[in-house]
Amino acid sequence: MNNIPRHVTIIMDGNGRWAKKQGLKRIFGHKAGVEAVRQATEYAAEKGIDYLSLFAFSEENWNRPQDEVMGLMELMVEAIAGETKTLMKNNVRFRVIGDTSKLPDRVKEKISATEEQTAPNKGLCMIVFLSYSGKWDIIQAMERYMKDDTLKNSPVNQEKFESYLSTAGIPDPDLLIRTSGEQRISNYLLWQVAYTEFYFTDVLWPDFSKTDFQKALDVFSSRERRYGKTEEQVNNLK
Repeated sequence: MNNIPRHVTIIMDGNGRWAKKQGLKRIFGHKAGVEAVRQATEYAAEKGIDYLSLFAFSEENWNRPQDEVMGLMELMVEAIAGETKTLMKNNVRFRVIGDTSKLPDRVKEKISATEEQTAPNKGLCMIVFLSYSGKWDIIQAMERYMKDDTLKNSPVNQEKFESYLSTAGIPDPDLLIRTSGEQRISNYLLWQVAYTEFYFTDVLWPDFSKTDFQKALDVFSSRERRYGKTEEQVNNLK
């Protein structure tokens, strides 16, 4: 490959369908998805990707059956606790982004502890989006922007506005991968994916392997990103 994305984001979709195919309850699909997260994180670090972000739980997911939501919350606590030593060993920094006020206290405590412990790490930054919505992100950024007295009576400043998004300081994704065959972004990073390359695969998330990850990277490498410029302009910049 001659073009490694700096930031890869993944909509991890298909856990429930994977479990159904196995004749299991949905929660077992989520448990199987944890291993896919481990493999994706390892591979991203191996390939020299700086940021790997994962859409784990959307704001809309709170509307799912209560037993599934609570099972997911418990699974998150177990997964974070079980992976912290591995994150430290591999120099991975861990972050969570979203409306965490809605999360159970146990989950918030484990998130805070792991974020603090891994903060000094200088390798891959692993970002998990929990209780996140792209519309929520834009609205909360707008509310914070409007409260900034230094901006009153001034034209809207895009750079300043972006500093109020929950992803401030994180580069926009170069590549977005969605598994399970769905071809939509489901209210995810609506502002940040303006010039992101999309890659959709029919593979269900628990089956998403390092080989599947490499296929996505190969496709990304073959694309030419113009950012609104002509082909001639892009070539002149090379």
